[in-house]
Amino acid sequence: MSLQNLRCAGPVSRRSFLEMGSLALGGISLTDLLRHQAQAAESKSASKASTPDTSVILIWLQGGPSHIDMYDMKPEAPDNIRSPFAQIPTNVPGLDICEHMPQQAKIADKFTLIRSITHKWNGHQDGAQRFLTGYNPPRPAMNENVYPSMGAVVAKYREKMDYGVPNFVSSYNGGIQYAGSAYLGKAANPFVVSGDPNAANFQVKNISPPPELADSLDNRAALLKGLDNFRRELDQSGSMDSLDKFNKQALGLLTSEKVRSAFDISKEPDHIRDMYGRHTWGQRALLARRLVESGCSFVSMVMQRSGVGKSHNWDDHAVNWHIFKELELRLPIYDKAVSALIEDIYQRGLDKKVMVVIAGEFGRTPKINFNRGVGRGHYAKAQSVIVSGGGMKMGQVIGSTTDKAEEPKDRPLDPNDLLATIYHYLNIDPHHPYYDHAGRPTRILASGEPISELI
Repeated sequence: MSLQNLRCAGPVSRRSFLEMGSLALGGISLTDLLRHQAQAAESKSASKASTPDTSVILIWLQGGPSHIDMYDMKPEAPDNIRSPFAQIPTNVPGLDICEHMPQQAKIADKFTLIRSITHKWNGHQDGAQRFLTGYNPPRPAMNENVYPSMGAVVAKYREKMDYGVPNFVSSYNGGIQYAGSAYLGKAANPFVVSGDPNAANFQVKNISPPPELADSLDNRAALLKGLDNFRRELDQSGSMDSLDKFNKQALGLLTSEKVRSAFDISKEPDHIRDMYGRHTWGQRALLARRLVESGCSFVSMVMQRSGVGKSHNWDDHAVNWHIFKELELRLPIYDKAVSALIEDIYQRGLDKKVMVVIAGEFGRTPKINFNRGVGRGHYAKAQSVIVSGGGMKMGQVIGSTTDKAEEPKDRPLDPNDLLATIYHYLNIDPHHPYYDHAGRPTRILASGEPISELI
């Protein structure tokens, strides 16, 4: 058997993800989004909007970051468990983190570290569904989510809100798996920002008119007529009234300076872009900040393909690559991006308006694996999560793990407790029911309580 065959399949690739026909990411354009939002708004089942002036940024570390090498280091553990990295103190007494994250160490008073998140799903697909939706997948290794992700829930719950930008935006570089809307409908899917925000030619699709209509911007009647011809095939209802309404909404966004400005990262001063780092991860974090400032309710930014080393995500198996060599390259880029995001939010006075969550689908095995390399496997029994802002209590550690970081020792928390905290912050009732594909009322969360130490 070849080494290639021994590798973890990892999170689904972009090509495979699209071939599966999933609409979790990439399957909806802004124009599609508008049309379905219009239909949803007219539905009798439309829900009430929640408090508008709050937003969440989810930094998703797809593949599963190693808690024991980053945030929950065990320097007294045996050699086959202990990280080769040293831990360093932060500006919060008693809170130590990895030496390769010195920027976060300087601002630990602006985040809370949760060390005791635990669940039972060790597969990428299963763990991502469990973490992002709050429900166990009906069967292992499903290729699309059966229950709506929290971003989709936010989009649905706030569907009547209109700040001129989509309520749910996600980056796409292979994609966050299982970020889709399931039975909530396509309008609750994320508006996808593909490409590299650090690229000189970075451009967001679907917020500019098609080339054949560009010369008509000064003639609203001509542009409306052109949009009518260009989008007619999207109208499934056959209603001209519906199509006209949709076209007028699309025109509003196509001609909206606010929309173009929100996505135009080039408007940021050089020193701010430099602070985040002139790389994909840094500029993606900066774009997230711009979007929530403009009124977007939920932004999920995936941090994979860092541009350094061999790794393309956080799936640090021994047969994939050497975990410690890759982390030495990857962690400084990650550290610069997320610390800049947190610090920028506080400096701009957004720390009550914006909640930042940094997580992946699970942690990594405490025991180091030396199978044809050096790495750690999937591990759902323990993981670390960062929470910042949201007007919550910062500068603390919640929970702890056993001496080998194998499982929670104090304050075990379910991913649903974190989701319940997010919904609490957004003023979304987690017991609110939506109807699934079978017509059964299904609560946003079946379990979970807001984390009291945070609120």
